[in-house]
Amino acid sequence: MGIALVTGASRGIGKATALQLAREGYTVAVNYHHNIKAATDVVNAIAEAGGKAFAVRADISDEAQVMAMFDSLDREGEPLTALVNNAGILFEQSTIENLTAERINRVLATNVTGYFLCCREAVKRMSFRHGGKGGAIVNVSSAASRLGAPGEYVDYAASKGAVDSLTTGLSLEVAVQGIRVNGVRPGLIYTDIHASGGEPGRVDRVKSLLPMQRGGQPEEVAQAIVWLLSEKASYVTGSFLELAGGK
Repeated sequence: MGIALVTGASRGIGKATALQLAREGYTVAVNYHHNIKAATDVVNAIAEAGGKAFAVRADISDEAQVMAMFDSLDREGEPLTALVNNAGILFEQSTIENLTAERINRVLATNVTGYFLCCREAVKRMSFRHGGKGGAIVNVSSAASRLGAPGEYVDYAASKGAVDSLTTGLSLEVAVQGIRVNGVRPGLIYTDIHASGGEPGRVDRVKSLLPMQRGGQPEEVAQAIVWLLSEKASYVTGSFLELAGGK
């Protein structure tokens, strides 16, 4: 199966994805930025279930740290066959009048530049042109890329719009190189990211506005990601799965 790198894998959708990929037989590289305990807990949970995993620290907005992370993967002795670009940030809910250049650039540095850098390094290792045996990439976008997140996170929504464009363009660029690139667009999912926006209970506040009348669970998103990475999706590239309860 090889190595599956999951960025932002210490919590939420990333954690759920790491656990499921380990059950599928991947050696999971659990990327984290700050919380080494949370990342170690994920690695330990995988090991206790009979899987293989290791933690790797990197702030994906920092090119040097991304390079160092991929160098460490190269030393593991297994090929990188899957990448899940999941790490993302947002800040407190705000209208555009209160957005600063610093905030906008921080969001874009992680949510866009970070995804590009990880894709770049993954392609160097997976593509036929570079001696690889192919692979699959899933970019975690957001329903916000379609909906715009007005009055709350327009900067975050715009960053996910860029992720969608990256997914489409890269899928066409590397299809002949044996790499499939797809995206998922989660909607209201029960994760810690809402606390970063200043409203931990946001999902429960707005779930009644959804056709399905409930928020989603990280495991539901993870199942879609794992499917897109699998051979069951071997003829799927440049596609997006909507995981937003009908919104």
